[in-house]
Amino acid sequence: MGTSVLSLRIDHELLDRLRHHAAKRGMTVQDYVVRTLIRDDFDERFQSAVEETERFYGVT
Repeated sequence: MGTSVLSLRIDHELLDRLRHHAAKRGMTVQDYVVRTLIRDDFDERFQSAVEETERFYGVT
């Protein structure tokens, strides 16, 4: 199994929120994001967010 690099551009407010959540758990932002992505319920939560966004913008 190989590795890849994922680069994200996020605004300052979101980065501050991620830092806060990560710090509460004694983690780095990178570790917190990776841990969130590998959670068992990530796919389900992501699909819900996509559906909610589509409803908001009327893209159904």
